[in-house]
Amino acid sequence: MAKLYFNYSTMNAGKSTVLLQAAHNYAERGMQTYLLTAQFDNRAGEGRIESRIGIGMEADTYAPGEDVLAKIAARLATGPCACVFLDEAQFLDPAQVWQLARAVDDLNVPVMCFGLRVDFMGNLFPGSAALLALADEMREVRTICHCGKKATMVVRKDAAGRVLTDGAQVVIGGNDRYESLCRRHWREAVGDRA
Repeated sequence: MAKLYFNYSTMNAGKSTVLLQAAHNYAERGMQTYLLTAQFDNRAGEGRIESRIGIGMEADTYAPGEDVLAKIAARLATGPCACVFLDEAQFLDPAQVWQLARAVDDLNVPVMCFGLRVDFMGNLFPGSAALLALADEMREVRTICHCGKKATMVVRKDAAGRVLTDGAQVVIGGNDRYESLCRRHWREAVGDRA
């Protein structure tokens, strides 16, 4: 029975590494998969999912508003597909998350989504909120704060290393721009804005 999975965390927890390992496990058993990632997140090159530890795989891309159900149906029409893996799931819009649910329910293909839960201001991403509501199973990929506690939040920094407290929800970046923190240290960093 196919399910919609949401594997979530903060920055630098290894979500893409987990995705790539799972896709590799399918391939080792002779099963084909379909990998998708956000079109505008091209840090590793367009159409590529890459981990900070240096492993990567080619992927198809999805754009905001694009019909991901149609993309999955088109892929299934070309031959067997044991699982769909989708990276950067926070960038999905709620309608696209419903399309993924329909792929699971109507096309009977498992869909494993990987993404951030909250942005640098402590707010849910729309795609993540929809996945939290619709996913059959959710798994947290854990990482740690500099104090050793579980990191659940992230701060965005400017070029000088100063913590930012406002701005666009989506700004693509990595370790140079974002730092994962526990809630207490996030509150300290942003001036306890709640």
